[in-house]
Amino acid sequence: MTSRRSTEQQRADDEQALAERAKQGDQIAFAALVRRHAPIAHRVAYVISHTAADADDALQDGTVKAWYALDHFRTDHPFRPWFTAIVANEARNKVRSEARREALRLRSVEAGVNPSPEQAALSREQQEELLRHLDALPDKLREAVALRHVLELSERETARALGIRQGTVKSRVSRGLDRLRTAIGEKGT
Repeated sequence: MTSRRSTEQQRADDEQALAERAKQGDQIAFAALVRRHAPIAHRVAYVISHTAADADDALQDGTVKAWYALDHFRTDHPFRPWFTAIVANEARNKVRSEARREALRLRSVEAGVNPSPEQAALSREQQEELLRHLDALPDKLREAVALRHVLELSERETARALGIRQGTVKSRVSRGLDRLRTAIGEKGT
């Protein structure tokens, strides 16, 4: 019984040391923590989202959010519940987002606004063009626009994820969107 307790205590001490190193910016320590707890976090995400693809996305997005939120993690607490909660929240967000898209699709069908195959293809082409222009933006602008409008993070979440002030997020998003409008407008004319 004593050896089991000492093994558990050693594991807890090891995890606390990894968490403290991760909080100091050690990506290898963070990766070790994620590897330990990713399987359970993925299973939780799968239970919530009901699809492997959404669970994969939730795990990936949750891992990124956890990295940027490490300053809020208390190293005297276990990492697994904290990390799993972030991944579970991402899975819930994906389910809500999918439900909103489905509701919008249903409303458009009910209103008789079902796009033709030509309209759907044009829409895909427009999305691909927008993504090409987004990729061409300078890193700081692209990251702000992508987090804010592609990943639909709030200004506060975007600021925290990028480590900048909310006012800087607003400025970068505004400049990035202006450049996108100009690039798309130039091509369209």
